[in-house]
Amino acid sequence: MHCKFHTEVLAMSELDAIFSPKSIAVLGASTTPGKVGYDIFVNILKGGYTGTIYPVNPNAKSIVGVKAYKTITEIPDQIDLAIVILPPQRALTAIDEAIEKGVKGVVIVSAGFREVGAEGREIEDRIVASCRKAGVRLVGPNCLGVINPIDSVRMNASFSVRMPQPGNISFISQSGALCTAVLDFAADRDFGFSKFISIGNKADVDELDLLRYLHQDLDTEVIMLYLEELRRGPEFIEVVKEITSGLRPTPILAIKSGRTTAGAQAAASHTGALAGSEAVYDAIFKQSGIIRCNTIDELFDFANAFTYKKRSQLGKHVRKIPSGNKVAIVTNAGGPGILATDMTMSAGLELARFSEETIEALASHLPSAANIHNPVDVIGDAPYDRYENALTAVIRDEEVDGALVILTPQSMTDALGTAKAIVNIAQRSNKPILCCFMGIIDVSSGVKYLQEHGYPVYRFPENAANAFAALYRYSKWLSRQHLAAFKLKHDTARASRIIEDCLAAGKTRLGELDGNELLACYGLNVLPTKLATTPEEAEALAKDMGLPVVMKIVSPQILHKSDAGGVMVGLDTEEEVKAAFTKIVENAKAYDPKAEIQGVLVVKMAPEGEEIILGATRYPTFGPLLMFGLGGIFVEVFKDVEFRLAPIGRNEARRMIRGINGFKILQGFRGKPKRDTLILEKMLVCLSDMVVNHPQIKEIDVNPLLVHEEGKGATVADCRIILEADPV
Repeated sequence: MHCKFHTEVLAMSELDAIFSPKSIAVLGASTTPGKVGYDIFVNILKGGYTGTIYPVNPNAKSIVGVKAYKTITEIPDQIDLAIVILPPQRALTAIDEAIEKGVKGVVIVSAGFREVGAEGREIEDRIVASCRKAGVRLVGPNCLGVINPIDSVRMNASFSVRMPQPGNISFISQSGALCTAVLDFAADRDFGFSKFISIGNKADVDELDLLRYLHQDLDTEVIMLYLEELRRGPEFIEVVKEITSGLRPTPILAIKSGRTTAGAQAAASHTGALAGSEAVYDAIFKQSGIIRCNTIDELFDFANAFTYKKRSQLGKHVRKIPSGNKVAIVTNAGGPGILATDMTMSAGLELARFSEETIEALASHLPSAANIHNPVDVIGDAPYDRYENALTAVIRDEEVDGALVILTPQSMTDALGTAKAIVNIAQRSNKPILCCFMGIIDVSSGVKYLQEHGYPVYRFPENAANAFAALYRYSKWLSRQHLAAFKLKHDTARASRIIEDCLAAGKTRLGELDGNELLACYGLNVLPTKLATTPEEAEALAKDMGLPVVMKIVSPQILHKSDAGGVMVGLDTEEEVKAAFTKIVENAKAYDPKAEIQGVLVVKMAPEGEEIILGATRYPTFGPLLMFGLGGIFVEVFKDVEFRLAPIGRNEARRMIRGINGFKILQGFRGKPKRDTLILEKMLVCLSDMVVNHPQIKEIDVNPLLVHEEGKGATVADCRIILEADPV
């Protein structure tokens, strides 16, 4: 995979024509202030672009004093980048001319393409086809444009009047309108960028192309991403995982619009009911190592923390990320300290327990009224040296992975002196120190000093705590263990025959009889299961397989058997089996008089176990989405589940299992036995293989799967599989 990835990255150097062009032609440059064609041309000029710019307008001699050309082909010099601000039909002709001229990149800012209907889509497709044939990369259409503030380029090829400061963060957005707001927000927070791009319709260049390119960009250390939709699934995960955790890891912070449960499918299965578009994106982010943000504010907070670095002895800058989640808090006010403690705990962090040596050091430097345990309260009258001594003591503690420093402005507070002390300590430490200087005016000198020296500072304790938690999540991603893959053998051919036979018979909803056969092909442990059509037949089957047994109604119209009174467990005698058959059929007929009753399943009673659900549902573009969680009848009540896109291996299966809140139950909770989580890892990988190998499987629930004590495996107690003859 590494070779493939780096080969693709090298090919992405063609995007240099878009981000660092030596010459730009603006097709559709206007003489009228307020029009996009005028504003973009002027923005490029005012931004101090270091290359050469040419306006193209057949009806103008010049644009703001710069000679204009009737067509791009009339320009006497080589053109790297064409910025197109023309309606679709005229854009089609102009791009053909640009290709003839030999441009290497195109940005279409104008709208009116696929986003407005079939005619616009057809023109957009023709433009893309022409560009691809010529080897020209295209950004847009319907986008804000491209900005590169780095001093060697200084290009603001967008209709945003604001040129951001140069920095080491790149921003990719699907929304042009959001870009202008982000630029304004960044200016207020003294935030700089290395690249800033709006991708609009993503007709050619999309997020993945840009992520590959920016990963190799030496000016980019962190990537911020605003997403509305992705058009690539497994490939996106494969490539981005390499970007976030390869030889030169680049953190990616993402915010996804429309964060709702909308999109969940009709409840033909528990998995389908719980899985929506958000489950897909959460899975993609977790599998690829992307840090998800909830708000734009959080996006900037996290980016600040991720650009926080320490100069190494070799002169290189090393990103400071915590090796663990144990935090020390130093504050001059009790209330904010308590708030920071609460936010620390809710963000998945822990308060560090200081060593005796650290406590002694704190006691020697702080007044008797101070709190020398975590959180450390240096008292409201603390001068800068009290902060310095306290922070020095706690950051040296081996049990401390990083620190949060909170300062509230009081009459004797020295914000600047405290900031200088923090920077001095931080420069000597490999551990992250995040600051919260509460207020605006009274702490401004300290805030400015910290920002100038590249140290994260926040206005509120919760912002600092959440940013530290994001650093810790990324640290866990980088240091994750990689276990050897399972060596599994599947009877794929037999599974294919079972599916084909069911579809040929018009059977698309499989219960336990066919479903168990299918699951057994992939190594899942299923119980002896037979169909009885009379009480006497049920009695004979139960006697043959051995009591006790479970009995379940079989009807295509009754999907949730328990709701219909169609399940009876722990039947110990032959008489109980006969009576249960009659009662189950009566319950089913009362539940749905029109239901077709095909009989009653007699199933060997499984050993005791914790109820788990394994499932999968299939999405266009992304493929099968796997689900793991605590099972039984309460799965949709507690919704304690984790999702991943297939295919997955052992390591991702392990993270799924450990990702649910109920993992403690599987570890042996309050006297309960520890469960066989190793077999769960294997079964998740087997399920992944099954849904990848057989695209006719639309949805599957294995619920409950009874997982037994450690080393004793797991047993399928019930399953439901939905097939689709012509999968998307």
